[in-house]
Amino acid sequence: MRDRLYQEFQFRKNHIDSVIDLFLEGNTVPFIARYRKEMTGSMDAEDIRNIIERYEYLENLEKRKAEVIAAIDERGKLTDELKKRILAAETLKEVEDLYEPYKSKKKTKADIAREAGLEPLAVYIRSNENLSGLDEEAAKYINEAVADPQTAVSMASDIIIEDIGHDVDVKNRVRELYTLYGVLESSQKTESKERNPYEDYYQFSQKLSEIPPHRVLAMFRGEREKILKLKLIIDEEMCLNAIQKVSAGKGVAKNDITVKCVRQAFKKMIELSLELEFRGELKEKGELKAIEVFADNLKNLLLTPTVKNKTIMGVDPAFRTGCKYAVVDSTGMLLGYGVMYPTKPQEDVEGARRIFLKAVKDYGVDAVAIGNGTASRETEEFIASVIKSDSLNIRYTIVSEAGASVYSAGDVAKKEFPELDVSIRGAISIARRVIDPLAELVKIEPQAIGVGMYQHDVQGKKLDKTLTDVVEDVVNNVGVDLNTASASLLSYVSGLSSSLAEKIVKFRERVGRFTSRKELMKVDGIGEQTFRQAAGFLKVYGGEEKLDSMFIHPESYDAVYSFLNAMNLSVDKCEMVKLAVKGKDTSALGSKLGLGEYTIKDIIENLEKPDRDIRDDVDPVIFKAGVISINELNVGDILTGKISNVVDFGAFVDVGLKNDGLVHISQLADKFVKVPSEVVKVGQIVKTKVLSIDKERGRLSLSMRI
Repeated sequence: MRDRLYQEFQFRKNHIDSVIDLFLEGNTVPFIARYRKEMTGSMDAEDIRNIIERYEYLENLEKRKAEVIAAIDERGKLTDELKKRILAAETLKEVEDLYEPYKSKKKTKADIAREAGLEPLAVYIRSNENLSGLDEEAAKYINEAVADPQTAVSMASDIIIEDIGHDVDVKNRVRELYTLYGVLESSQKTESKERNPYEDYYQFSQKLSEIPPHRVLAMFRGEREKILKLKLIIDEEMCLNAIQKVSAGKGVAKNDITVKCVRQAFKKMIELSLELEFRGELKEKGELKAIEVFADNLKNLLLTPTVKNKTIMGVDPAFRTGCKYAVVDSTGMLLGYGVMYPTKPQEDVEGARRIFLKAVKDYGVDAVAIGNGTASRETEEFIASVIKSDSLNIRYTIVSEAGASVYSAGDVAKKEFPELDVSIRGAISIARRVIDPLAELVKIEPQAIGVGMYQHDVQGKKLDKTLTDVVEDVVNNVGVDLNTASASLLSYVSGLSSSLAEKIVKFRERVGRFTSRKELMKVDGIGEQTFRQAAGFLKVYGGEEKLDSMFIHPESYDAVYSFLNAMNLSVDKCEMVKLAVKGKDTSALGSKLGLGEYTIKDIIENLEKPDRDIRDDVDPVIFKAGVISINELNVGDILTGKISNVVDFGAFVDVGLKNDGLVHISQLADKFVKVPSEVVKVGQIVKTKVLSIDKERGRLSLSMRI
C-alpha cells in the first residue's frame, strides 16, 4: 500500500512514512505540519492531509476487496481469474463492478434460465454465427420449466443479456464512450411566465467532459425544483458497435439473436446504470469544486485582519422592527445597546439621529459596522447622512450578516448573553466581526458563512470535514490567546475537543488567568499527549515564561535557551536574534542542540518577531465616510472595492452599493485566467472599472483590466 503512495506523491519515502506513522500515533495535522517538519520534509497541512486521505482510501479499498472475495467465495462462485482481477482493481468502483453479478438480490430471469438448464443453449447461441439448426438444438432443452423451443431460446437470451450487461470490460468501454462523447442535455420541464435563474438552460446541451462544475450544480438544482428536465445523450449505435466488438473478442458471435441481446443489455442494464453513475460523478465533481471554492473563500475571510483599539457600533438593519445596535469595546466587551427606527414604516429619522449621536458620544464610538441584510442600504444612507451633517469623526463599513442569525439563536450566544434579545445578539456579532473576525466567526457553523458557490446544494461529511479543516488550519496558524479565547475558538486548537475547551474556560473562570502553558496540565482531562498537541498553539501573554507567547513548542525551550546563550542574548532581547546570527552557521548550531534545520529556522523567526500575526499581511477592512448611489455611476468610472466572494465564473466586489458588482472571469486580468482563485481572493482590495450598469436590477458589471 505504501508503495502506491510513493508512486503517487512526489515526496521522499521516509517523509511519507513519517506522515502516516505520526498520524497513526494520534498526532494532529496542524501539529505535524508545524512541529515535525524534520520528519516530513516541511510538508504543508494540505499535502499532509492529502497523503492521509489517500492512505485511508487505500486501506478501505483493501478491506473492501477482502469482503468481496469472501462474499463471492461463500456463494461458491470465486475463480482464480476473478480473484486476480479483484486484487488488481485500483478503485472501489472497479471492485463493485466485479462484485455486481454476485450480489445478493432477487432471482433474475437469467437465474431462472440457468436453473432450467439453459446455460449450454446460451453458449451455443453465443458461439455460432449460423443459427440454422437452432430450433433443433433448442428442442433438446424442453422440460417442465421450458414449454417449447421458442421459450428455450428466449430464456437462453436472458442469460446472454445479463452476461453482457455485467461484463466489466464491456461496461468500461461504454464508460469511455460516455466520457468522450456523452452530452448533458436540459430542457424546460414546466411552462412558467415568471423569471427564474434557469432560463439559460431551457434549451441547452454540453459535453460531459466540458461542462463546468458550477453549471452542473445549477442544472441539477433546476431539475430538483422541477423547472428543468435533464438527460444524458449518447450515440446509441456507436455504443452497440463497441459492445459487439468487445463481446466478439470474448467469443460472442454476431447473429440475429446476439445483436438483439446486445441492444437489450445496453438499454435495460448498461445505459441506465451509466446514466446514474455519470450523473453521480457530475454531481460529485460539482460538489467537490463547490467545496473547494467555499473552503478557499472561508480561509481568506477568516484571515481578515483584526481592527485594534477601536470601539465599534454594530447595527443589525431592519424595517418594521427597527435597527438594533450594540456597542463593543476593543476587546469585544458589550458597552451598550438599543434600537432606532430610521427606516420605513416608522421612519423616525430625527429620533434615530438623537439615539445614534447619544450612543456615539456616551461610548466613544470610533466606527460603525452595518449588517448587509434587509434594509442595509437604507440604514447606510441614514448613518452616512448623520456622519456628514454632524461632522462626526467616525467611519463605517458594511459587514456580511451570513450566519449572524445562526449565532444569535444558538447555544453559544445564549451562554454569552442569556438576558438579551436575539436581534441584539446579532448586532453584537456584527460589531465583533470587525474587532476580530476569526474569534467571532468560529462561533458559527462554517456552512452558515455564505462565501461559497452552491454550497447549499452540497451535502455530507466531505463538506463538514473540509470546512472544519480550514477553520482548524487558520486558528492554529494564527494562534490562540489562552486567557481570552472562547470555548468555540479553543475547540479548533490542535488536540482539543469541545469538551476540553469548555473545561479550560471553566478552569480559567474558577482559578483566574493562566500564567504559563504548563498550567494547562492542571485542567481535568489534559494529559501529556493532549498537552503536546495543543501547547504550541496556545499563547500566554505577560506570563512567567516569555516563550509561552510564541510559536515555540515547550519541548524545545531548553534548546532555545542554550541557543540564546550561545548567541549571548537574553530572552528579553530576543528580537535582536537576526543580527546575532548574521554570518553564523545556524544549522550546525541547531544540530548540536538537537534542533533540526527547519525547527531552528522557525525558532529564529519567532524570536525576531514574537508578536507577528499572519493576518497583518492581508488587506485591512475598508471604512467609508459616505454612500455611493448606482445613479451616480457612469461607465468607465474607477472604483475601489473589496472581493466579497469568488466563484467559478468570476468574483463579486463590494464597491459600496446595495449589490456587489461582478467581475467576470474574462475581466479579472490581462491574461487568460482558468481559475479565478489564482488571481483574486476574498478580502482582497482591488481597483475596478465600470463596464455596464443595469439600474433596473441594481447590477454592476466590472473589470479589473484597467
